[in-house]
Amino acid sequence: MNVPSQRPRVLVVDDEPNERHGLAELLEAWGYAVDTASDGAEALEILSRSLPQAVLTDIRMPRLDGLQLLARVRQRYGSLPVLVLTGQGSKEAVIECLRLRASDYIEKPIRAEELKPRLADLVRAQADGPSGAPAPAYVGASESAREIRALVEQVAPTTASVLITGESGTGKEVVARMIHSLSPRRERTFLAINCSAIPESLMESEIFGHEKGAFTGAQERRAGCFELAEGGTLLLDEIGEMPLATQAKLLRVLEDRHLRRLGSKQEIPVNVRVLAATNRSPAEAVAAGQLRGDLYYRLNVFHLHLPPLREHLEDLPALCAALLAQLNQRHSRAVTRIAPEVMQRFGQYRWPGNVRELRNTLERAVIVASGAVLEPAHLAPGFGAAPAVAAAAEDGDSVRVPLGATVDEAERLLILKTLEREGNNKTRTAERLGISLKTLQNKLKEYAARESAR
Repeated sequence: MNVPSQRPRVLVVDDEPNERHGLAELLEAWGYAVDTASDGAEALEILSRSLPQAVLTDIRMPRLDGLQLLARVRQRYGSLPVLVLTGQGSKEAVIECLRLRASDYIEKPIRAEELKPRLADLVRAQADGPSGAPAPAYVGASESAREIRALVEQVAPTTASVLITGESGTGKEVVARMIHSLSPRRERTFLAINCSAIPESLMESEIFGHEKGAFTGAQERRAGCFELAEGGTLLLDEIGEMPLATQAKLLRVLEDRHLRRLGSKQEIPVNVRVLAATNRSPAEAVAAGQLRGDLYYRLNVFHLHLPPLREHLEDLPALCAALLAQLNQRHSRAVTRIAPEVMQRFGQYRWPGNVRELRNTLERAVIVASGAVLEPAHLAPGFGAAPAVAAAAEDGDSVRVPLGATVDEAERLLILKTLEREGNNKTRTAERLGISLKTLQNKLKEYAARESAR
């Protein structure tokens, strides 16, 4: 079982032995317990056995480099903090780090006075870190925001399963972390996994673990997510993307509080609180046969629905203030005010990507800004140039569906048009459409198969 150390644990990944050992000695002197790996592949093996509070990785390494490692960590372990060491002046690497959602990055050569506070911030941000760490917050003064916070405070101290619904980018993981941070499990692990990002063939191994030799390529025993989150909280994001066979096994674990690793006959007791999230209607998923009804009722003991940002735009000032505080610290900026013209554009925009899109918009602006005020010139070109209603009528932002087209054809046109608008970026396209990345990829494969069959 994964028993948290008294000292926060950090995984250092670097193929240069002197750099790796020197960094490990420095972190140990600061009070961290340190594991080391010579490349991304070895790091993933270590992560499969025990999760640290943060990962510190170089980029250029053999077998699996730092950016590939970052992508795998985001797929398998959600928001586990990853701090990337980039080459000096490498703008391309920084951009790729931001795209892959690195928690932070530092240019080489490393300065101890810069690394120490930033690493400490990442470790404190983990819900299973020091008890004095601030809980994540669902920000806003609207009636809906106040109601959600009140419901979180009611359910957090209990052991009840919680189903969190809402469009992509509305803050489902933030709410899940709030529940964990306000619960008696706050000192133990919070682990979030995205079911849509795990290949179907690996789903059961990721969740339940496996024994050596359980299948081709299983070279050693591996603990699954339940064991890694023992005593803590496990968030299963995009639960509707989990294969039905795995859903049946998950239901048994929730009911019996025991699991079997793949290839094992031994049952292991587990003590994990399970939270689930989805950006789809669970009732519709059940009706479509994509989500087991019995699992839905087991998870839906307590339901929290997060509204899209367009339905509570009065929270924009509070959200912007909170996000600016985070981004200023991350990028060493001092943007303290947003120009009225910018806030006006924000209020006219529909925010299809919700709070996540707002954060990305502000992050780009904060990086570009040189002073204390965020001006219209700091926004991406063309952002908010016209009210949302007017913009929707323009040819570039609309999809023309021929009269008599089928629903499937209308959907295909919408997906392909959005993909084109997002520069063929599938992740942003999925977020815009409010579907999972796996669903989008399956749709595109289906369209490609139709074309090749003609």
